[in-house]
Amino acid sequence: MPNLKPPVTTTAAAVAYRESILKALPTESNFTPLMTLYLTDNTDPDEIKLARKSGVVFAVKLYPAGATTNSQDGVSDLFRKCLPVLEEMVEQNMPLLVHGEVTNSDVDIFDREKVFIDTILRPLIQKLPHLKVVMEHITTQDAVRFIETCRQGSVAATVTPQHLLLNRNALFQGGLQPHNHCLPVLKREIHTVTSGNKRFFLGTDSAPHERQRKEATCGCAGIYNAPVALAAYAKVFEEAGALEYLEAFTSFKGPDFYVLPRNESKIKLIKQPWKVPEYYALKDGGQLVPMFAGRNLDWLPSTLHERSI
Repeated sequence: MPNLKPPVTTTAAAVAYRESILKALPTESNFTPLMTLYLTDNTDPDEIKLARKSGVVFAVKLYPAGATTNSQDGVSDLFRKCLPVLEEMVEQNMPLLVHGEVTNSDVDIFDREKVFIDTILRPLIQKLPHLKVVMEHITTQDAVRFIETCRQGSVAATVTPQHLLLNRNALFQGGLQPHNHCLPVLKREIHTVTSGNKRFFLGTDSAPHERQRKEATCGCAGIYNAPVALAAYAKVFEEAGALEYLEAFTSFKGPDFYVLPRNESKIKLIKQPWKVPEYYALKDGGQLVPMFAGRNLDWLPSTLHERSI
């Protein structure tokens, strides 16, 4: 995710960020970060060529200005200011990863995804039919239906566990719930993606904001779901009677769309109840509150099982 302060807008910055990630990893870790660039009004087409040559940058992120966390440097007018960059992305076969919402203040927050599809994404795909696009963290049936109409292999979408399991009521039950606030905002559950459709795959959009930044006068948007994501997805697929599609959704469809090798390592999901911690402590004394904090889940990832032993 390149929406840092300052944003990762160049290949050089992405390479430096990657190096800092690798230095922070335990020595036995085999984690491979896949870097992305932050698209701005001033991104140069030559930067896309550099990104492709780098071998470590695999996509470009579109944040409409003001749409989400640290998006103030995002795109203000995609067609007028970014078309040469997008055309170069087609040439380089570099995917565009989209936060699909308009930011017009006169558009209702629950309608912003649909309006984005109608006014920006659909015209973009019509103009550049060979641009590879992933609409990230979709939240509506409008998005599902749109993706299903696109040419398979050119447009896909990711879906988060929170947008599958929670709806907008979760923001207000028992009072305002800041740890359930994310962007795109929760709407209604989406279950269509539990089919075997290759256009939809896992994307957690996990956002580890500290408790003090969430429980604030102007709290950060984002849900920290990394510790529970696999258990949450398993719950959705089990309830839909579609567990046979879970592995492909989590592990195959994404790398296949990006033309990346599938991971060879395995994670086992155990049908075993476990309680999600109320929070995870940070070294500086801060706290991260996970999705489903303090609640019981039915599926335990083997990684957590091994830690509990």
